[in-house]
Amino acid sequence: MKRKIKENWFQKLEKLHPYQTLVYLGMVGSGLIFLFLTLAYMYAIWGHNINQAFHIPFSFWISTGLILSSSLVVERMVKYYKKDKMKYLEVSLWVTFILGILFSFFQFLGWRALARMGLNFTGIPSGSYLYVLTGIHIFHLIGVLIYAIWLIVEVHKAVKDPVKDLILFTNPFIKMKFKLFVTYWHFMDAVWMVLFLSFGLHFSFFSPKSMFIQIIFSNFIYHILNQTFYGK
Repeated sequence: MKRKIKENWFQKLEKLHPYQTLVYLGMVGSGLIFLFLTLAYMYAIWGHNINQAFHIPFSFWISTGLILSSSLVVERMVKYYKKDKMKYLEVSLWVTFILGILFSFFQFLGWRALARMGLNFTGIPSGSYLYVLTGIHIFHLIGVLIYAIWLIVEVHKAVKDPVKDLILFTNPFIKMKFKLFVTYWHFMDAVWMVLFLSFGLHFSFFSPKSMFIQIIFSNFIYHILNQTFYGK
């Protein structure tokens, strides 16, 4: 009777597809970059009592709502793929892409708001870290959005052609690409939430007049996505 030998993590890593290895190692490398920069940001701001003078821009709140909403959409993609619901999959990709674009747009608005508050590269030490951290995050997100365009094109071809639909549905390599896209998107969501919360440790989370608007906006996004994707 043969004994099953338990594989160690290195042996499991060797069996991964090169694309999987590249994405996972990229996530580890990016995670370390964000970790070190976040720690540097917290060290730079330590001892500065500025939380009463500045608040997180409302644009960043909207960005947070958008990227969390995109996670709900992305989570459905693999299920749509497994059930061969290519039309739903295409719609999910488009919605995710649009939410990503809107997220980036509101990040730029957030930068302008920070500049109006006096937070810039020549102000308090932590100002430059805010721009660098959010800028690197957008840079990573743009890369994922470019990949999303390729997936949209492939899925659209499958929707129009039953033969390509069959090939796309039965190809494990394509399925792996969708899983990697979903995994990396969730990774970017998690990174933003860590950044957002770290900003909130030293700045006021909101200005008094923005709290009510944020609640309305979050509930609106939730109900729209819930009816669109979970009400079917």
